[in-house]
Amino acid sequence: MGARKALKPLRSIAIFGAVGALVAGIALPAFASPKPTEAAATTTLQQLAAVDAQSLVVASQATAAPLSRGTFSATTPEEIAKKKAEEAAAARAAAATTASAQFNSAGYALTSPGSGEVRYPLPMGSWNVSRTIGGGHNGADMLAPAGTPIYAAAAGVVRASAESIGGYGVCIMLDSVVGGQRVQTTYGHMIYGSRQVQVGQTVAAGQLIGYVGSTGRSTANHLHFEVWINGGLVEPMSWLSVNAG
Repeated sequence: MGARKALKPLRSIAIFGAVGALVAGIALPAFASPKPTEAAATTTLQQLAAVDAQSLVVASQATAAPLSRGTFSATTPEEIAKKKAEEAAAARAAAATTASAQFNSAGYALTSPGSGEVRYPLPMGSWNVSRTIGGGHNGADMLAPAGTPIYAAAAGVVRASAESIGGYGVCIMLDSVVGGQRVQTTYGHMIYGSRQVQVGQTVAAGQLIGYVGSTGRSTANHLHFEVWINGGLVEPMSWLSVNAG
């Protein structure tokens, strides 16, 4: 009787132990195994993290390529504008040379070159020709800085001198006789108030008569220079080249 009472507590402990082991065996594997969706989500996040990390590494290793000044010729708007202006001036000069070559200047010679009877109207080296006669344009446009002195191309009498003569703006016209031929020369687009001679005045070849400007129908500082011989229009630069030297 006493032995049976002693075995009852032991049996109860064994039963509780078996039940506990059974519960642990069922529950723990469930907690240990993640759900398929959670595992997939975890893998996706890891992959994204790995991709992001790689992109950051690549970015951190990128270096800026050094710039060589030898690969370009202008770095500022001013340099670019200057370069374009030089190229445009060269193109205009080439076009003017080509246009002048189209004229037969054989009949233009009225005096010995270098005699001083015919002079260039602007100081040598101060101008370049942008265009000459043709297409309704009756003279040579000699580009020069504002204020460049203008001289009489030949001795003569002032036929016109005014602050505004049509599209010429401030203009002077001279009547001359060169080599026995009647020569008329026109000087347009002068600066306002710069005329040095008046109508009826006699001038000498090479005498100062005004200054380069951009008056009248003009978009840049230049001298519009015309030459007429016995009432016929001639190409001014060719005429100067065979008479002034």
